[in-house]
Amino acid sequence: MEKLVIGKVSREVFEKIILPNLGKRDPSIIVGPRFGVDFSVIDLGDKVLIVEVDPVFVVPEYGWERSAWFAIHILASDVAVSGVPPRYLFIDLNLPLKMSDEEFKILWTRIHHECEKLGIAIAAGHTGRYGGVDYPMIGGATMIGVTTKDNYVTPAMAQPGDLVLMTKGPAIETAGILATMFPDVLEKTYGKEFAEKAKEIFWLQTVVYDALTLAQIGLRTGVTAMHDATEYGVWGALHDIADASGVGLRIYEEKLFIRDDVEKVVNAFSEFTGIPVDPYAAISEGTLIATVKPDKAQTAIELLRSKGIDAAIIGEVTKDERVVLVKKNGEEVDIPVPEQDPFWLLFFKTLEILHGGKEEK
Repeated sequence: MEKLVIGKVSREVFEKIILPNLGKRDPSIIVGPRFGVDFSVIDLGDKVLIVEVDPVFVVPEYGWERSAWFAIHILASDVAVSGVPPRYLFIDLNLPLKMSDEEFKILWTRIHHECEKLGIAIAAGHTGRYGGVDYPMIGGATMIGVTTKDNYVTPAMAQPGDLVLMTKGPAIETAGILATMFPDVLEKTYGKEFAEKAKEIFWLQTVVYDALTLAQIGLRTGVTAMHDATEYGVWGALHDIADASGVGLRIYEEKLFIRDDVEKVVNAFSEFTGIPVDPYAAISEGTLIATVKPDKAQTAIELLRSKGIDAAIIGEVTKDERVVLVKKNGEEVDIPVPEQDPFWLLFFKTLEILHGGKEEK
């Protein structure tokens, strides 16, 4: 039987089924659908549109306000990595029958407030309740930014000699969701105070501020490519940039960093489930991977840190089209594309233990 992939389709499915069948060809599409690139660019003459499309992802267990914040920042982050602020939102909400008007009011009000905060106008949409719909995917949305020609970057613009920058460290989304969903696991390991503080990692799951801050050093003249580390984490994002740009990346192990609270959360759930975890392979919405010009690198780091965003240069762009980790002893090893994102293994194993009656008393 054919093995079906949960989540985004594989590169093979994308290239064999989707890519050859894209409707009418239109020369105004400067950047069209491409694996590893989260937005398209459409030429309208003196302006271009940055357009991204994603599901509306809502998890009631986060709480309605957190859910709304997360849904908007997932969408806005994919526009912001172009270096262009998101401006318009078009949203289709297919609500489950079990969602009450009061719940919807809280969700929608927070969506409005977050859009207002980010400077995003809700331009059009559709809302209804339908059978056969369930969380977390309750519709779809299109987010658009508007800019001038050549005033944006894509993951395909990294060049040999650029330096590789990472913000926040790995496994931000992994830790943020696990800490929010299963605080009892952390409380048993580290105590109630840590478990409560760890829930704040949730609010780091955005690269809107990271990307728009980096854009200030100059698009293409300072920052040349940006990508958020979603599925397959930092390693996946590095490969996406390398593949899109046709370059290689050399990453230095000694330059990598991870937040203490994130590391503790990941370690706690790894021990709880018995599943070994490479945090750099774990989903990490909120971690930005970017390439920057060497003469702007220090400015970029200082600018990000002035906004409270931790960042470091972790490597360099090369010509050889390999993604390589230089270990502390000088040995170079290839970084493979992860076969499995460990977050899902942790998440479902934790659910099984907690709700399957297997948790130690």
